[in-house]
Amino acid sequence: MSHFSTLRTKITDSEILTSSLNDLGIPVLINEDVRGYNGQHVCADIVAVLEGEYDLGWSRNADGSFDLIADLWGVAKKHNQTELINSINQKYAVNKTLKEVKQRGLQDANIKLVLK
Repeated sequence: MSHFSTLRTKITDSEILTSSLNDLGIPVLINEDVRGYNGQHVCADIVAVLEGEYDLGWSRNADGSFDLIADLWGVAKKHNQTELINSINQKYAVNKTLKEVKQRGLQDANIKLVLK
C-alpha cells in the first residue's frame, strides 16, 4: 500500500519551480525518486530533498501543469507541511510574476514586491 498522495497544483514552469526551491535553500533533483514511508519511492520530474527521510516531488501532466507527490504524513513528522508548501507556492508566484513582467519589456522598471 502506497503512502503517497498526489495533489493538483497550478505550477506550470519547471525552471521557476526549481529556482524558487533553490531560493528557499531546498536542494533540488531532476528526474529522481521521492522518498516515502518504509523505503517506498516514486519517480518525479522535480524533487525537493527535505531534511529527514521524506521528500516533495512534482510530476508534469499532459496539460503542462504539475502534480505534487509526497508522503504527507512522513513530511509532517519533521516539517509543518502547510507552511512549507505555502512558502514554495508563494516563492513560485513571486518568481513567475517577476519573469512575466521582465518578458513584457518592463525589466528596467523599479519593481518591488512586498509580502505580508
